[in-house]
Amino acid sequence: MEEQLLKTFARSVTGYFDTLTQTPVQLGTPFLGERGENLAMDFSAIIGISGAFRGNVFYTAPRGKLQAILPLLGESEPDDQLCAELVGEMTNTISGNVRDELGSSFMISTPMLLDGENEPMRTDPDAPLYILPFQWQGHSSRVLLSLVKVEERSAE
Repeated sequence: MEEQLLKTFARSVTGYFDTLTQTPVQLGTPFLGERGENLAMDFSAIIGISGAFRGNVFYTAPRGKLQAILPLLGESEPDDQLCAELVGEMTNTISGNVRDELGSSFMISTPMLLDGENEPMRTDPDAPLYILPFQWQGHSSRVLLSLVKVEERSAE
């Protein structure tokens, strides 16, 4: 995956938290994940990507992080249903901001919620799996990118 695409996702994550919480996130160093590795936290969502890239974008977060964000959105009693909806919304917003930057050839699907830590994150077998870890107010979470450029795939 291009370094530029990782940077675009990093900007999207930092921009999301800057706008929503006015508290910056601390980005970790992106790294390659292992196939079959359990990377899911309490709540996860996936978005399919098509167009110039193919594959998936995942966002996964622990309950505590989502429960800390929900009051900022006016939810005084965060529950698991609201946490699940928020993780889907965050996945959509982060991917949508990347689409805004990359243009209409970066097409995103509607987010699909995964069953927390119990459902495996199926990634594109032809694409490397990059993990972008970050922390917000001591809560870890991560964006997982399993993407390949369409030209790269068809050239193989």
